[in-house]
Amino acid sequence: MKPLKVIASCMLLTTSGCSSVMSHTGADQGYYAGTRANVDMMKSHDTSWAMMPLLAIDLPLSAAMDTLLLPYDYLRSGKDKTAESPKARIQHDEEQNQATNKNPGQGMPTPSH
Repeated sequence: MKPLKVIASCMLLTTSGCSSVMSHTGADQGYYAGTRANVDMMKSHDTSWAMMPLLAIDLPLSAAMDTLLLPYDYLRSGKDKTAESPKARIQHDEEQNQATNKNPGQGMPTPSH
């Protein structure tokens, strides 16, 4: 019975606050971003029924993680976060690559015949 408890505990720890972690990797989302993301997904009509139990499990874990990350959110609250966003960095790199290669395609130069 003890290995089952250990496995269950490990599974809960690996899924703790998924929405909170994901929302903190992007641009500024404000305070309790993971919790808000969970609630918004639960309210959405586009969310499948299979996702609802996972969101219900993740909601209190994201709230706890968001609470732990409050000091981090406070420190970030006065800065422009678009430069720190992975999406913004990738878009910037792609724009530079396209400008350098003068190729609007995949970022790779096309061979000239």
